[in-house]
Amino acid sequence: MFFTKGLSVPEGPVLLDDQSWLVVEMGPDKGCVTCISADGMNHRILARTGRPNGLAIDRDGYIWVAESEPPALLRMSRDGRYEVFLNECQGEPFLWPNDLAFGPDGMLYLTDSGILTTEYLAAPDPDLLFDGRVYRINTQTGASTIIDRGIRFTNGVAFGPDDHLYVNETMTGNVYVYKFKDRKLTGRREYFGNVLSPEKAEGIKGPDGMKFGADGKLYCTVFNQKDVTVLGRDGQVVQRIATQGRNPTNLAFGPAGSRRIYVTETEFGSMEILNAGTDGLALYR
Repeated sequence: MFFTKGLSVPEGPVLLDDQSWLVVEMGPDKGCVTCISADGMNHRILARTGRPNGLAIDRDGYIWVAESEPPALLRMSRDGRYEVFLNECQGEPFLWPNDLAFGPDGMLYLTDSGILTTEYLAAPDPDLLFDGRVYRINTQTGASTIIDRGIRFTNGVAFGPDDHLYVNETMTGNVYVYKFKDRKLTGRREYFGNVLSPEKAEGIKGPDGMKFGADGKLYCTVFNQKDVTVLGRDGQVVQRIATQGRNPTNLAFGPAGSRRIYVTETEFGSMEILNAGTDGLALYR
């Protein structure tokens, strides 16, 4: 079921307290953060920023935007005013800020796909050189560190019920886990699971945005695979929920009690509503 249409390459859905939504529209005709009414009928551009990719909201109500053109982390207020908060880490510029999530330690975790959008979008190729990264950012001080790099197109990011950090890699279909203890990272990335189906597809397919359900399962959109692939606690595929469009980009769980996911999708420029059978795991703010 479609929730709303008429979006230009949508991504990054975030449910607000009044049941309205924020999404980004990455299409060159828009390049904006958009607010969608709770019934899906009305769209209102909050701010045009370039080519925003991912969104997260902190406990003070600020909207954090992973902006890819030009590459930066933006801090935006609810009225659409924004500023560049960070565009580098330890002297090294961001390339493609993609997705972001707050962790139990209060830090913001940002994925960077490891290539400039202009280079990738001109000729998408799995053999391009990617230096995908994962950043940890203190949104109070601006201090940042690279906790991992060398990933082949870092994309979705989420924290699980175990408080571990999960990150996916588009070019391989892998999902990795970074274990935390006492709110501190304890080691390097470990393989968790893979979301690719055996069916071949023209062009690149791979994991995009993802979220955990309250059932402890990981719900991951898979671009060019026409589904949301669900991984169990052991990392094995337990379900594939078909989408109407071929290119789902991200998802968010709906209002408490709805047991639904809202999926942004680029083939139809839409948000779809799918039954998940569970509510979402509460996000950190």
